[in-house]
Formats: sequence, structure tokens, C-alpha cells
Amino acid sequence: MAKDTDYGAFMEKFVLQQSSSPHELPLNSLTFAVKDIFDVDGYVTGFGNPDWARTHPAATSTAPAVLAVLRGGATCVGKTVMDEMAYSMNGENKHYGTPKNPCAPDRVPGGSSSGSAVAVGAKLVDFSLGTDTGGSVRIPASHCGILGFRPSHGAISTTGVIPMAQSFDSVGWFARDPMILNRVGQVLLQLPEVDPVIPSQIIIAEDCFQLSTIPSDRVTEPLLKSVNKLFGGDLVKHAVLGDYVKEKVPSLKQFMIKGNFDQEYNIPSLAALASAVQLLLRYEFKNNHGEWISTVKPDLGPGISERVWEALRATDENLDVCHSVKTELRAALNALFGDFGVLAIPTVPGPPPKLQSDPIPLEAFRAKASSLQSIAGVSGFCQVSIPLGRMYDNLPVAISLLAKHGSDGFLLNFVEILYDTLQEEVGIAEKKGY
Repeated sequence: MAKDTDYGAFMEKFVLQQSSSPHELPLNSLTFAVKDIFDVDGYVTGFGNPDWARTHPAATSTAPAVLAVLRGGATCVGKTVMDEMAYSMNGENKHYGTPKNPCAPDRVPGGSSSGSAVAVGAKLVDFSLGTDTGGSVRIPASHCGILGFRPSHGAISTTGVIPMAQSFDSVGWFARDPMILNRVGQVLLQLPEVDPVIPSQIIIAEDCFQLSTIPSDRVTEPLLKSVNKLFGGDLVKHAVLGDYVKEKVPSLKQFMIKGNFDQEYNIPSLAALASAVQLLLRYEFKNNHGEWISTVKPDLGPGISERVWEALRATDENLDVCHSVKTELRAALNALFGDFGVLAIPTVPGPPPKLQSDPIPLEAFRAKASSLQSIAGVSGFCQVSIPLGRMYDNLPVAISLLAKHGSDGFLLNFVEILYDTLQEEVGIAEKKGY
């Protein structure tokens, strides 16, 4: 198992690289790690649980996403710890230990791609691969103060990746440097080199920022000032996203009736989106893993065990409505964004929770986080989480930008243009005593 110097990020270490090429490759001299959900030829894919590892043979091929970055010139240095069966956003693993958050050691690193985020945050590798079904790249990126990218759904092959729920599963990646984030994206998404495009508008989802325990101006001000400096303030628009979604996604009514949405801490239409995600996710998870769970009865950690067994009771009721919601939301957001629009939301609803937090307040955090994650999850849009330093109680803060399905190259280029100015503005805000 991993040593203390590795922040508990690694399941196992090894070195994998393609034979040297005479050509200058885009990822030459970069190191990376992979979440233990990706097949690597000759290694058991452990899925965060020792019972899974014990009952599955070693992989006989390597996942195409891993092969792509190896062929791009990068060197793989090992597999990283993950939450069991990818069914948590915390990053705590009772079997293999919880990778230590390099930004905030007394806080959770975020999951389920916990070790991959920590390996990048602790500067053990240049980038890492994770997966994101309900936030498993975006959340740990935010908690660990690094960049995390969830691509357009279906843009990168998930062959050789253990499925959680295929309607949402995405291969994502982490980096500290926006140029590296972009280069990895160019390789994984097989993008041609294109000139950067200035966004047509940057939409601030005012109600989403109100969900956060961090005052909204602390998160939005550096972005607004950066955009103003780089492109002028005319690009910025403001929207109440929850009201827009409620109006434009009529199939959500089914889920708004079912849930108890008088909680003051959520946006009803986005909470309904999260309910739709959960319903479809549980059903697909059960189809993928129900038989193995019922047969093996694996030892699962607290919280995860309850969620897994709840998923096994899932039925196909309302699945057709979930698919209608997906279609309607994508159309509604396409209309809102236009060709090169960008939506800004908080990645998560506050600073990373403390390790071994009381489950009750954690549930409120989880519910709000799920609402925020469901926007890209249901629409299939691409999303990037960008760190904003430690502007609140010396804890990591992040903002997310979303772009239309298929606009991954545009969003990656935009992050690269924006990043340095944004970090300058964050520095100014920190000096002001935020």
C-alpha cells in the first residue's frame, strides 16, 4: 500500500510508457496516474473494494483512454485510490484509507476520483485520469484546489472502464496547469488545433451562487473582473437558472411532486433534476452490478453501503420521463447558451466538509452539490472546475464553467486564456482580506 509520502493517493505504483518515438509528442515528459476503475493490462481493476478485487481477474487489455495518453507520450506511474464502486462524493475509503487533501488535510479530498485528484494536488504527477458520473472529477478538483474537466457525455470512450451508470459516465482528467489540461484534452478528445474563440456571453447563474455557504461575490468577483479586463463587461449576463429550467423542462414536474422541496437549502427545479439523475443512476447501477452485489455481499463502508443496497431496490418506473428530461434540458440550455455561451456556477456549495463529518449536515451539502452537478450531468454538456485559491477561511474555493455538448475544445481554450488573469484577480481579492 501507499506510503505517507504519497498522501495515500496510490493503490499501486508501476511505470508504463510507450516505446520512444522520433516525433515530438504532445504529452512528452509528463507523468500521470489512473483511477482504479480503468483497465490496465496485467493488473486487477479494483473498483475501490477488496471484495471486488478478490473476485475479478486481471485485465487482459488497457482502456483506450489510458492508451491514448500513453501514445501521446505521457508516462503512467500507478493506479489511485477511489471510493468504493464509485458511489460517493466524499473520498473516504474504509479499506484503503482516505487520500490526504493536500490543500486542507483535515477535510475530505472529494470523490469518487479521490486519489487521482490528490496525486495532482500534491504534485506527485502532472495530470491524472478519473471518471465523473455524478461529480466524481468536478467535486475532488474543487476540494483539492486543482483544475478538473468533465467532457461532453460520450466524447471519450469508456471501454475498459468499469461502468457505474452509462447515461452519465464520463472519463475526466485533472491538472494544475491549464496548458496541460488543454493538451491532455486535445489527445483524449482527438481535437484538431483551432484558434481560440471569444465567448458570445458569460451567464452568471445567480441562484446557483446563492446555494453556496461562501458569499457569492467572493466567487463571482474575480471572474467578472477578469472577463472585463480581457473582453469587456458586455459579455456578462445574469440569469435565474432554476426558474428557466422549471419553465423550459416540463417533464421535471414528475420529480418536483415526488420530492420534498420545501427545504430552504435547494432550488426546486435543480433538486428535481438531481432526483431524475438518482433514479436513472440507481437503475443502471443495479443492472450493471446488482447480481455481483447480491451474490458476493461485499463489505462496504458507511453511507456507500446504504446507497448501494438502495440502488438494488430500483425499478424502471419513470425511466422514460428521465430520458424526456435529458432531451428537454439539452434543448433548453442550447437555446440559453447560443453558439459560444458559457454558464458560470459554483462547483460545490461550500468548502470541503471535515473528515468524518456528521451525516446530517453532510446530507444538506450532498443534496445541493447533486443539484449543481446535475446541470452538466443531465444535459451532457462539458464542465470545467477552476480553482480560486483559498479565499474563504483559508480553504479551497472553485468556480465552474459549462459549455454546450461538443464544445470541449472551445472551453479548454477559454480556460487557458482566462486562467492567469483570473489567478491575478484571486490574489488581489485574497490581499483584500477575503
